[in-house]
Amino acid sequence: MKTALLIVDMQESIVRTKMDQKAIDHASEYMNHVANVLRSNNHVVVHVQDVEGMEGAEPELYRIIPEIDVQDEDLILTKESSNAFWQTNLEQMLKSQGVELLIIAGFAAEECVLFTYQGAVERGFRPVMLQNGILSTHPDAVTGTYRDRHVISYSVVDYLMG
Repeated sequence: MKTALLIVDMQESIVRTKMDQKAIDHASEYMNHVANVLRSNNHVVVHVQDVEGMEGAEPELYRIIPEIDVQDEDLILTKESSNAFWQTNLEQMLKSQGVELLIIAGFAAEECVLFTYQGAVERGFRPVMLQNGILSTHPDAVTGTYRDRHVISYSVVDYLMG
């Protein structure tokens, strides 16, 4: 089964101003590990960037934070709403790669990550949340996201890809 990691909204203007460095480093470590495992097994990594309201803004504001490893083979998708599937070509991008299982990580648990998860369900994908790979300014939102959704740990990803 082809797998993709969606890394949602890990951008300077979004994450840097809302999360402390320790939380960013912790989540980034898990995202980078899973991304590397998937890449090395010919699976897909997609970086989702929110560009809503960024017209005329400096590109540095919406660039992906340097804590997240972006490789040349990774796919980049821009979106203008909370659900990364809404009015984008994400569904077609993933289906053209044969993706069925989506591992979702990023910011924010109660908004873009959750809405993208629901968008994946609605389109027939099998989404899971990456344990320790979800950020939010509301710790209860992260807890609720993990409690109410399917979750996968990095060690299970290692096992599945091994």
